[in-house]
Amino acid sequence: MRDQTFTDDFRAQFDLLLRLRRDVRRFRTDAIDEAVLTRCLDAFRLAPSVGLSEPWRVIRVESQPARDAALRNFQTANAQALGGYSDEKAQLYSRLKLSGMQEAPVQLAVFCDDTTDKGQGLGAGTMPEMRRYSVVSAITLFWLALRAEGLGLGWVSILDPDQMARDLDVPEDWRLIGYFCVGMPETQSDTPELEQVGWECRNDSLPIEVR
Repeated sequence: MRDQTFTDDFRAQFDLLLRLRRDVRRFRTDAIDEAVLTRCLDAFRLAPSVGLSEPWRVIRVESQPARDAALRNFQTANAQALGGYSDEKAQLYSRLKLSGMQEAPVQLAVFCDDTTDKGQGLGAGTMPEMRRYSVVSAITLFWLALRAEGLGLGWVSILDPDQMARDLDVPEDWRLIGYFCVGMPETQSDTPELEQVGWECRNDSLPIEVR
């Protein structure tokens, strides 16, 4: 018997939320309502974590010097990444907008505390990377919460994580998971931008092996 906790309408809306989640690069510069942002950030509190360790550490990057340093970090890493491509792929890469750091009103750096005592190491003894996976799970919930509020998130991964840690002066045991731009998307689509511009295509089905 189907669980009646959630209705068919809810499931349809959830499916739509997943389809419209998108990794946003193009933001409007409108300020975000702080109450809405706080409500979305509460997703971290509700997220699962190995051993209930809650290893996420969130820094809101507000000051201009800190934002400038983050942008320089991205620009340097992006130039290096471009050098790894050639011919048509390099031309296409050079035209991609891979960061909304100059427009997004809210920017967050999310780290994992690899040595947190919380959780007493439960579930992380043989797989310590589970703490980082836990942070990614929390980020995913935050991402969906933002989208449900009409906001978007852009995950900037073209960065030097060690430089970012130094620029933000975080403890040495923290590891960068991602730098995130948050704001109102310019447009809405159920198709990834990288697919729209011809960089790559999404698989039509999930390849599952049985062994």
